[in-house]
Amino acid sequence: MPSLKDDIPQLLKETAECTIIRFIQKLCASYPASVAFSTSFGWEDQAISHFIFSEKLPVRVFTLDTGRNFPETYSTWNATNEKYGVKIETAFPAFNAVQKLLAEKGPLSFYESVENRKECCYIRKIEPLARALKDARIWITGIRAEQSEGRSEMQQIEWDETHRCIKYHPLFYWKLDEIKAFIASNNIPYNPLHDRDFPSIGCQPCTRAVRPGEDFRAGRWWWEDASKKECGLHTDEVQDNFAI
Repeated sequence: MPSLKDDIPQLLKETAECTIIRFIQKLCASYPASVAFSTSFGWEDQAISHFIFSEKLPVRVFTLDTGRNFPETYSTWNATNEKYGVKIETAFPAFNAVQKLLAEKGPLSFYESVENRKECCYIRKIEPLARALKDARIWITGIRAEQSEGRSEMQQIEWDETHRCIKYHPLFYWKLDEIKAFIASNNIPYNPLHDRDFPSIGCQPCTRAVRPGEDFRAGRWWWEDASKKECGLHTDEVQDNFAI
């Protein structure tokens, strides 16, 4: 019996023949009410939001509000809503899980060990994402190949085993300079932290500016070994040891 995963070869062929907007339109027609885009309001996500909102594409757009975001991220969120006349959906952590974590381990437990940090990421990001993608068949993301060595090994369209859906990365082959130029030419709001050496922006306690010559993601969880620096949103690592 054919599965959703079997659609990937044909989708890869089609995306090579279409513009981004045309391909998203095809996805929405083929998988009605089942296409979702997760935004964190970074450069890439703002460009994708522009494609979706300016063309009024029927894509469900949501963000993960971890409760620890930078003020600048919230300002970018608000500016995006105002520019396009939209209200971006929010996936928030489960109240009881956050309350239990803070009561038992305090507000900064993620600095103490990789396990603690992954527990915080699970509660604030992974579990809310699973809820947000529950009915999605297509998950659009802002991943680009040049963001990290691990991401360069991905495909533009791939299967996400954890969420049992197809992931599509519209800007996978774009360079950062191309995205910056696109944002400038279309007057798209973007996070001002990018102008202060924050190329990758996550939760405020876990993100710092990068120094000259450092890797794109060096400012994320900078106290950890580089090989461990993924929160789990874009890996197939099942984290059931933190079940809520």
